[in-house]
Amino acid sequence: MDDLLDLQMNKSRRKTEKQRRAADRGQWASKAEYILVVAGSVVGLGNVWRFPYLCYKNGGGAFLVPYGLFAAVCGIPLFLLETSVGQYTQEGFITSWRKMCPLVQGIGFGQLTISLCFFIYILIETWALFYLVFSFRSQLPWASCENTWNTANCLGLQTSNVTTTQTNTTSAATEFWERRVLGMSGGIEELGSVRWELALCLLACWVFCYFSVWKGVRSSGKVAYFTATFPYVMLLILLIRGLTLPGAWDGIYYYLYPDLNRLANLEVWIEAGAQIFFSYSLTAGTLNVLGSYNEYNNNCYKDSLWLCLLNSGTSFVAGFVVFSVAQKQGVTVDTVAESGPGLAFIAYPQATAMMPLPQFWSVCFFLMLILLTVDTHFVIVESLITTVSDLFPKLFRAPVRHEIFVLIICGSSFLIHLTLVTEGGVYVFQLIDFYGSTRVCQNFMAICESLAVGWIFGADWFSDIIEDMTGQRPSVFFKLCWKYVIPLLSLASFILYLVDYKRLRINNSYVYPEWAYALGWTMTLSSVLMVPLWAAGQMCLTAGTFRQRLSALCRPAEDPAWKMESRKPKEEGTIVQLRTSEVL
Repeated sequence: MDDLLDLQMNKSRRKTEKQRRAADRGQWASKAEYILVVAGSVVGLGNVWRFPYLCYKNGGGAFLVPYGLFAAVCGIPLFLLETSVGQYTQEGFITSWRKMCPLVQGIGFGQLTISLCFFIYILIETWALFYLVFSFRSQLPWASCENTWNTANCLGLQTSNVTTTQTNTTSAATEFWERRVLGMSGGIEELGSVRWELALCLLACWVFCYFSVWKGVRSSGKVAYFTATFPYVMLLILLIRGLTLPGAWDGIYYYLYPDLNRLANLEVWIEAGAQIFFSYSLTAGTLNVLGSYNEYNNNCYKDSLWLCLLNSGTSFVAGFVVFSVAQKQGVTVDTVAESGPGLAFIAYPQATAMMPLPQFWSVCFFLMLILLTVDTHFVIVESLITTVSDLFPKLFRAPVRHEIFVLIICGSSFLIHLTLVTEGGVYVFQLIDFYGSTRVCQNFMAICESLAVGWIFGADWFSDIIEDMTGQRPSVFFKLCWKYVIPLLSLASFILYLVDYKRLRINNSYVYPEWAYALGWTMTLSSVLMVPLWAAGQMCLTAGTFRQRLSALCRPAEDPAWKMESRKPKEEGTIVQLRTSEVL
């Protein structure tokens, strides 16, 4: 009876402490704000330009089989894991892992380096803003070859369907993208001068980001009411218009026609898994941070299921929008797929230019693209700021200091990102995009998170925590995924990526210099090596025998009474037992 009383008192004490900590950090003003911010964060570019092409490339409707399978066994369980860790600890993605298990705090530092790499996606917002401004012209500049930047090989819309004897022709949309927007130099060795128009767009994007996060979740939650919902309005408008275009159903046929033979290709399954990690924003730490602003008793179990369903549903619908429009008059996705952003900045603009009222449809598309990028970007920035503030609460948590810190982050990031709007900036962007957040980083972090929760902390104990927070105990299926399925699948993908590794090339032609590839792998390893280096460093700095040090570092860093709440060890043969059986 006394033991039971102690357990209840400890639980009550922990909840009171969490409520006090939440009051200091701030919380979402409402459940709606949390849902909108998370939805805006995870529904982004991966849904609009990556999923449709992957579906087209990898068997059409057949691609939905591996995609759905990976969503069930990896996406949703990891989404729930990261959200629950944040909600339980009420901390950012560094200190949350320290509270769960100090041995693996390196996961948080690895996610910090990945977040810094994700900052570059503001460049896509910058490009989209540049296109939006030009969309208000009476003649869309990517529709004709009568501009100063066009070459003799330019092929305008008027002649796009006419047989020509010219060789090496390029479309007006391609020339606008490469010569007017990017002003592409010969390579990363030739950064060239800053494109001042892009620099102004970049500045506008960072200013908007600052005012979205300067008050923490109090401001970002309010911004999300518009930025997270309006893209769906634009998506609906574009969908209705796309389905009414001539040849739209031909495009949808190419999008969904199931080629079951493609399922025998291992690469299809690997790309399906990579798409789940990318579009669900897994292993980047943002879900931990967003979940940390929830109330302790929020039903994150139900939230995770619905948010994952919303994300995948949006991807599926976006495919109809892209293919019903991009196939118009022969503008096919496969012709621009190798260029990365080419789908959004070449194929789609060219297709909208062929419609009646082209300015209106162009404005709709690029406004949607901007808002999709804005959500993802300010959430990444907010996650970084929250994490650093939680790491040094006395230094950055005061309101005035917090706003100054946000200003320093946004201002310094703008100055650093000026390299991205130079004539060679697109080469820098592609290098960071390819190596800074590769499948190596994502799969390695997934392995570490799953092992930390499933084996070191304990999958049963973690399920107890979720049940205590939500009133619902996760299915045994989630426990099996955390302990076995996710680590094994991630390890397999990790190995296959390294075995089949191919160097980055731009348009299958430009090859980076050796120093650039070395820099790329340095970015990759900077996040991957954080976990083992931190664990080794902590083992060296902690006093005691090897077994005692391991035991101490596998316990939650705070609230030592927690380890006595389990009446008996729940997982035989795991390190978790050390927390109840060893006495330091």
